[in-house]
Amino acid sequence: MGPPNWDALYSGAECPMCEQARAAETPHGIRVMAGEFADGYLATRGPQRGYVVVIWHGRHVAEPTDLAVDEASGYWADVLRVGRAVQAHFGARKVNYETLRNALPHLHTHVTARYAQGDVRPGAPLEHEWVEQPTEELRRDARALGELLG
Repeated sequence: MGPPNWDALYSGAECPMCEQARAAETPHGIRVMAGEFADGYLATRGPQRGYVVVIWHGRHVAEPTDLAVDEASGYWADVLRVGRAVQAHFGARKVNYETLRNALPHLHTHVTARYAQGDVRPGAPLEHEWVEQPTEELRRDARALGELLG
């Protein structure tokens, strides 16, 4: 499973999410939440507007089952904080949560707004045909989410 360097990624030796270490901005997104257990990044590219990736920021962990009970509670609380903010800011009818780690085995969850009007795949799972988010809109959304998330 995964890329040729899967073992190094899984162990954390070559983990790009560990290397970014809570950066305020990466090529992939703008941090909108610096939580106790995880950080949330509004993605520069996504299936549609309202796509945030929540990344565990403790030691390298590939699976949620690797977390202690208090860490797991804290991580999922941070994920839900982001989900509430996505729902409030984007007016999402539904929020999707995906914790896959098939390509990059560092604990992270995709939080995606789903819409009553204008959804790219109404009533169906999102495909991974991602589009670049317009810069000005992305920055406005990041500021608004950051304010909601404190």
